[in-house]
Amino acid sequence: MEMNLGNCPRCGKLFAKNFRDICPACMKDIELEYEKCLKYLREEKTATIQEVSAATEVSIRQITKFIREGRISIANNPNMMYPCEVCGVLIRDGNMCDNCRGRLTRDLSAAAREESAGKNNDSEEGRGGGAYGVVDKFRGPVR
Repeated sequence: MEMNLGNCPRCGKLFAKNFRDICPACMKDIELEYEKCLKYLREEKTATIQEVSAATEVSIRQITKFIREGRISIANNPNMMYPCEVCGVLIRDGNMCDNCRGRLTRDLSAAAREESAGKNNDSEEGRGGGAYGVVDKFRGPVR
């Protein structure tokens, strides 16, 4: 029988991995943080994520994770918002704000159009573009 060992990404301690990617001690700490946040939000329904973080000493990142996991509901907490993964503006759903989502959609559409135009040119010139063309566009120039 082989043991799957790993270092906890949160505390760095070696532990036997099972269903979780963090050690049991950190898992317990996270559950305590969750309980603190839940208790505070029951008492302060109009709290912002910054207020919850300050009052409970739980990081905004961890509170955001609780929200994304569905453990903390923002439906009953009107001022509870979390940062967009791209620009950091506060949002209430998804991973990105409308501006970043729109920019991503436009960039992908433009890249697809360029790729399509490039395929027509490539086939005429005998060059192969392949699947890497769009990805390479976002990587920038090779140095």
